[in-house]
Amino acid sequence: MASPTLRRRRLSRLLRELREESGWTATKVAKEAKERSGKPRGWSASKLTRLEGAEWKRVNSDDVLILLDIYGITDSADRDSYVTLAKEANQQGWWATFGDALGSGQFVGLESEASSIRSYESMSIPGLLQTPEYARVVIAGSGLVTDGTELTQRVDARMFRKNVFSKSNPVTFWTVLDEAALLRITPDLAGQLEYLLEMGDRPNIGIQVLPISKGPHAAMNGNFVIMEFPPPDPPVVYLEAMSEEIYLEKPEEITRYQHVYDYVQAEALSVAESRQLIRDRTASL
Repeated sequence: MASPTLRRRRLSRLLRELREESGWTATKVAKEAKERSGKPRGWSASKLTRLEGAEWKRVNSDDVLILLDIYGITDSADRDSYVTLAKEANQQGWWATFGDALGSGQFVGLESEASSIRSYESMSIPGLLQTPEYARVVIAGSGLVTDGTELTQRVDARMFRKNVFSKSNPVTFWTVLDEAALLRITPDLAGQLEYLLEMGDRPNIGIQVLPISKGPHAAMNGNFVIMEFPPPDPPVVYLEAMSEEIYLEKPEEITRYQHVYDYVQAEALSVAESRQLIRDRTASL
């Protein structure tokens, strides 16, 4: 079953597509919705924009029905499917049990339902492949967490994310690591690298290292993650930023980052060569 995050994005996309197919502008829809709802202050073009952009936490099923009326969706089965999607989107995800440790929960909500994840990491091991000890050092080193209880909660949440590897249809995870991530000294780095090798033995996990000797490359602007989902949900690109979460969904944006990933993957060592490099690095510690 899809996560609330995925349901939310799906509902928003479907409502936007209905409006575009109907030829309505956001302003015109908002005006019509005001009249139909009898709530002059309850609708605006900005509200509709937020609704279509998945920039909401809860949606009123009555609002969805009003939009369906405007767009001429009269089939009861179709209408029921939208209402069901809205109700499911309002549910809490598993990440709610970790409080604010996972931020908005949007990233992990998508991650938990992805069929394929490809990541580029420039400075550290990907969260899904971290040991608790390594994760604690990385999170503490970010400077964003100073409370010990919160630090433990964030580490626990990061470890819980690994359930994507143990579900009935485990995610296919592929990462390209900059060699710098293997050189940054942390306590028990050897244990982390041994765990990396262990995880790399799984058939659904691929690990490649991009050598420093390759020089400048296409992904030097920063870390990014490409997530793909079973139909009908389109891919999403996540960009890592200090103070915000950036998600790209336009086809041309997805294509651009897919090309960048293909480039760095081609420049990186093979899986076998990468494993040997990791072994050598582990032995040197």
